Amino acid sequence: MLEKLKTANKVVGIKQLKRALKEHTAGTVFLAEDADPRLMEPLRAACEEAQVELVMVPTMQELGKACSIAVGAAAAAILR
Repeated sequence: MLEKLKTANKVVGIKQLKRALKEHTAGTVFLAEDADPRLMEPLRAACEEAQVELVMVPTMQELGKACSIAVGAAAAAILR
């Protein structure tokens, strides 16, 4: 599933993910398990509320690499 992030139309980062969820454009959401739980819990709840598929990724570094960025990422989404 992570390999789709390399080529798909996506958003990376908490702020952009929140916007995509609000605008109902997020298709599949990826959250890093090692990110700050205070930031991740509201995103998990928003994904459940919006009935968006949620995929947990073990580390921020792994998610950042899957998004083709040089730093870790706490959140990302493939857009519809």
